[in-house]
Amino acid sequence: MIIPFELNGRQVYIDANPGERLVQILRRRFSLLDAKEGCLSGRCGSCTVLLDGKPVASCIVPVFLVRHGSVETLESFSKTEAYRDIKDGFAEAGVEMCGFCNAGKILHAHYLLEVHPRPTVEEIQACFTASICRCTSMEDLIEGVKKAAAIRRRRSNRA
Repeated sequence: MIIPFELNGRQVYIDANPGERLVQILRRRFSLLDAKEGCLSGRCGSCTVLLDGKPVASCIVPVFLVRHGSVETLESFSKTEAYRDIKDGFAEAGVEMCGFCNAGKILHAHYLLEVHPRPTVEEIQACFTASICRCTSMEDLIEGVKKAAAIRRRRSNRA
């Protein structure tokens, strides 16, 4: 089946079994390795991508569901100002990530800040329920997201 979709801002067409997992397509056919093959059940967050702007576990998304959609991986997102806001906020708060969970934590934080520019502690905690990696503490993540939110608001006010 030919499946057209936008990948990191570029239109692509792939010939794939419609049941193949998106994470496998990204890693094997496009060499996009920031989405990791972790639990393969949608619980760990290491395979997170943005699908039509929302974070999803690409390990449980059959590729036919991205037909005519838009997929953004951490490789592409890492070139944006929104990414720099999160990285800077995380750095200010002392958030250190192992590398395995980066896509999940960063892309979920981004979506949270899109929906809630001033997120509450409860909203931040709920944001990270999909990540089982514990390379950094929840307290540091909460502080990192708060700092990223403040950085994003300052940047947006300058624009």
